[in-house]
Amino acid sequence: MELDSRKKAILNAIIRNYQETGEPVGSRTISKLSGLQVSPATIRNEMSDLREMGLIAQPHTSAGCIPTDRGYRLYVDEMMEERQLPADTSRDDMLIKRVDRVEELLMHMAKLLACNTKYATMVTGPTYSANKLKFIQLSRMDEGKLLGVIVLSGNVVRNNIFDVGKDLSDEELLRLNLLLNNNLNGLSMDEITLALITRIKDEAGEFGDIVSSVLDAIAASIEADSSPKVYTSGAPNIFMYPELAGGDTASEIISTLEEKDSLRPVFADRGEHHDIQILIGDEIPVESMKDCSVVTASYELEGGVHGKIGIIGPKRMNYEKVVTTLKDTMFQLNEAFKKDEE
Repeated sequence: MELDSRKKAILNAIIRNYQETGEPVGSRTISKLSGLQVSPATIRNEMSDLREMGLIAQPHTSAGCIPTDRGYRLYVDEMMEERQLPADTSRDDMLIKRVDRVEELLMHMAKLLACNTKYATMVTGPTYSANKLKFIQLSRMDEGKLLGVIVLSGNVVRNNIFDVGKDLSDEELLRLNLLLNNNLNGLSMDEITLALITRIKDEAGEFGDIVSSVLDAIAASIEADSSPKVYTSGAPNIFMYPELAGGDTASEIISTLEEKDSLRPVFADRGEHHDIQILIGDEIPVESMKDCSVVTASYELEGGVHGKIGIIGPKRMNYEKVVTTLKDTMFQLNEAFKKDEE
């Protein structure tokens, strides 16, 4: 059976109306919304064809119809048109605050997305395809101890305490900081060769052991980022949608959001790279979210920083707004990183 332009217009009207109301949509409603100059009887016949094609379903005999997962899939793949965000939200309400640490920026972003979309959100912490050392600062703490602040690509900060067994003078600390930064800044671990380490330790003299400890800390910092954190926000928004709030559905979704680690399959790469991916119902690899849709976006920023953003809502979510919001957020995130790198 062919899906002609009239059937597409009716499916589009059903989805749009169901997105707004959450109620099954009847032929009389469609005749008022679709702009088609046809009778409700003709629309009923077309809706019957759409049911046979598996694009809509009728929950009850006397009720209207709702989109199926297959109907939503057709909609987001072929019929959805991205919308321009209003000026007062795209650059004001969605403004990402500049912060010094990537994790804080991402947590702030998750909260903003939840507030603006009225859905639940999740963001993975950054991973680095070419993680480089940006800066090292050693300073005195308690007797015989140094605080080492290690800054990596993307302004990721790691603090370490080194037990050096004795106090260093201001001059010794300055010389050690200059030695480390002059030789290591801008390098990845692959670029820090054994020959370079040997030369730095020779120049450090009696402080060679401190150099070894700092290098170990740098390696550990990069290793810690190999399994990124997942940040979530807006879980209570799930209760706003009756189809998710009933029974145990909402509590199971919220439990999944709280556990965080169980969300990792949602962010898994699925073959061909896409900036935006939309998963509907059974396509979601998390059992508790089979009644939801998830839209994910990949961000890739300067310095090899990359990760993913996700928005979780009912199947009738406003896909156009979500996709446009995610693209706008990724643009602002990229701008924030550029400013921090200046």
